[in-house]
Amino acid sequence: LHGEPDLYPLRMDEPPFTPSVNKREKSSFLDRFPMEYPTGGVGDYRESCLNIRNAQGRMGCEIFFDSYEIFKGKRPLTGLPASFGTEDEVETLEITCKDPVLDLVVVLSYSVFTKENVITRSVRVKNEGSEALKVEKIYSACLDMDNEDFEMLSLHGSWGRERHIQQGALRYGKQLVSSGKGESSHQEHPFVALVTPGTDQERGEVYAMHFVYSGNFIGQVERCQFDTVRMVMGINQEEFCWNLKAGDEFQAPEVVMVYSAEGLGKMTRSYHAFYRRHMIRSPYNHKKRPILINNWEATYFDFDTDKLLDIAREAKKDGIEMLVMDDGWFGKRNKDDSSLGDWVVNEEKIKGGLKNLVDKVNEIGLEFGIWFEPEMISPDSDLYREHPEWAIQIPGREATEIRCQYVLDLSRPEVQDYAYECVAKILRSANIKYVKWDMNRQLSDLGSTYLDKDSQQELFHRYVLGMYAMQERLIQEFPDLLLENCSGGGARFDPGMLYYSPQIWCSDDTDAIERLEIQEGTALIYPLCSMGAHVSVCPNHTVGRVTPFTTRGHVALAGTFGYELDITKLPEEERKLIPEQTAMYHKYHELIREGEYYRILSSRENHRSDCWAVASEDKSEVLVSSNLGASANENDGASAESIQMIQSRFMTQSVDVFFADYDFFYSLGEFDYLADIREYLPEELLEKYKDDLVYVKSTET
Repeated sequence: LHGEPDLYPLRMDEPPFTPSVNKREKSSFLDRFPMEYPTGGVGDYRESCLNIRNAQGRMGCEIFFDSYEIFKGKRPLTGLPASFGTEDEVETLEITCKDPVLDLVVVLSYSVFTKENVITRSVRVKNEGSEALKVEKIYSACLDMDNEDFEMLSLHGSWGRERHIQQGALRYGKQLVSSGKGESSHQEHPFVALVTPGTDQERGEVYAMHFVYSGNFIGQVERCQFDTVRMVMGINQEEFCWNLKAGDEFQAPEVVMVYSAEGLGKMTRSYHAFYRRHMIRSPYNHKKRPILINNWEATYFDFDTDKLLDIAREAKKDGIEMLVMDDGWFGKRNKDDSSLGDWVVNEEKIKGGLKNLVDKVNEIGLEFGIWFEPEMISPDSDLYREHPEWAIQIPGREATEIRCQYVLDLSRPEVQDYAYECVAKILRSANIKYVKWDMNRQLSDLGSTYLDKDSQQELFHRYVLGMYAMQERLIQEFPDLLLENCSGGGARFDPGMLYYSPQIWCSDDTDAIERLEIQEGTALIYPLCSMGAHVSVCPNHTVGRVTPFTTRGHVALAGTFGYELDITKLPEEERKLIPEQTAMYHKYHELIREGEYYRILSSRENHRSDCWAVASEDKSEVLVSSNLGASANENDGASAESIQMIQSRFMTQSVDVFFADYDFFYSLGEFDYLADIREYLPEELLEKYKDDLVYVKSTET
C-alpha cells in the first residue's frame, strides 16, 4: 500500500479500516494488525524493531513503502559476516521504505535460498536529512502471526554446560533470550524457535530465527492481547545507541529464518546444509581436518620445548597429525595473571625460539598450531604499563578484572592494528597451520577513552566490528590457515564466527557425558563439522567423572575430533586405543562432515540412551552412534530397533554402528544423592557395580 505503513495487503474500504480511512482509531489498528517491520513511538505498543530519536530529542518513526527491487544473488553486508550464494542459489528482494518527517530511508532485505528452505533478513538505514539522528534500537527481523498454541524453544547454559535445549509454553507477555556481555555468551544463545504442540524430530511445525552476530543480542517472542504472536531478533538495545549523522548509513546484522512442517529434524538439516554451503568460507569447509593434540589439559602452563617434542613424538606414533601449543608460550606467562598483550616468545620455555620448535615438530611429521587471545590485556603486562588507555574502562573507577585481565578497546584503529600485527608477526615467523583464537572474559566497565561522550553507547557494537575486521584480515593474509574460535569454551559459538572459522570450540567441559547434552543442543542448529570436540583424560578435569576411553572417542567423533591430554602419561590400555580411534575418524569423517544429521534418542530426555545418525545425501551410507551397548542389545533390543528404524527410514542396508559403553555411571560427580542415579541404572548394572557406586559430592569433584 503506497503511502501506508508497511502492512499485510488490505482493502482500504473494508473493516478493520486502515488509518487513511479511519484516523480516529489509528493506534488501535497499529497495535493489533500484523506489521512487517514495526517502528516505535507512533501507536503500536507491542515490541518495536526500530526506534529513532531526532535532533530535538524526540523519539518516533513511521516508515512507508517507497519501492522494491528483486535481483539474482545477494549483496554482502559491509563490515559484517553474512551468508553468500551465486545467482543460481539465491534471489533477493529489497523493499525501500521512507520516513518523510525524519528523511530516513529503511531498506528491508530478504534473500531466499530455495534449496535449503531458508530466508535471511537484514535491515539498512540511511539518514538523508540534514540533522543527526540517533538509532536507539534496530532489530533485523520481525514475524507477526496468529498464535497456534506455540511453545518456545531456545538454548540456555553456563560455562561448561553450554547450549542445553529448553522448551516451554508461550505465555502472554514477552519471553526472551539475550546477552549483554559483549559476546553471544555461555548463558543464552541467539536462537529462538516457535513450535506447535507435540512437535518432535519428525512431526510438527517450526518457525526458527538465528542471529548472525557475535555480540549483544535479543531474541524475543511476545504473545499479545488478541492472541497474536510477535517474534523479533536483533542487536540488544540495552547500552546501544548509534549516531546517524547526515548521509550516514547503519547496517544491521542478518537473521537466518527456517520454517519446517516436518519437525525439528527438518529444521536442523536446513540449518546444517545452509551453514556448510552459504556461511563457512574456509578451505577446510569440505576438507578433512587434521587430528590434533592440544597440550592445555596435558601441561597447563608447565611446559617447554622438550616436553612438547616428547608429546609430538608419541602422538605421531598413534596417527595424530598436529600439535597445538596452548596458553603459556609468551611473555612471562607462567600462570594466568600476566602478559596478555605481550606476544613475544618466552625463550626460557621455548628454547631456541618458536621457529626451532615448529621445525622440529614438522621433522617429526606433525603440523603445528598455536593459541592466542588477541583481544585481551593483562594489568601486569608491558603493554598495559605503556598504554593503559587501550583498555576498556570508566576513568576514575577501578576496573573489574575477570581471569585477572581487561579487554582491549577494539573501537580504536591503532589497537586493532597492534593486536593483529602481534598475531600476524608470529604466523609469518614459522610454518604455523592452525590458530586457536580465544576470548576468556566478557565486557564490563563500558567506557572508551577514544570515543567522544555522545558515542560511548556505540562501544559494544564497534568492539564486535573491530574483532570481525581483525579476523577478516587474518584469513585474507593467511588463506590456508585453519582458524578455530573459542571463548572460555563455547561463549562465542554463533553463526557470525563461522563466517571466519570453520570450527568453534564447543565447551571447556570435555567430559563425555556432559558433552552428550552440549553437543545435542549445538547440533540442533550447527553442522557437526563445526563443533570442536576432544578426547581428554579421566577423572575429567571439569567434573571428575570417569568414563571409558572408547566412550570419550565416540563422543568426540561427533565433532572435529582431537585429543587434549598428555599422551606420554596415558595408561597403556588407553594408549593402544588411539590408533583405532584415529582410523575410525579417517573412515567416517567425510560422512560426519557432509552427511545429513538425524537425532534418534536423547539422553537429555530419557536419562539413559543417546543415539544419532548421519546419512549421505543419496542415503547409500548411514552411520549410527549409540550408547546402547551389548547388554542393552541382548536384554531389550533397543539397539536392534534403532538400526531397523534407520534401515527403514533410509531404505538402505549399509548401516555402520558404533557403541559407547555406559559403564560411566560408576562415578557420580554431578549427583547430590546416590539415589538419583539408581533411578536410571538398569538392574543388571546396579548389581554389576554395587561395590563401585559411591557417593561423591558435586562440590568435591
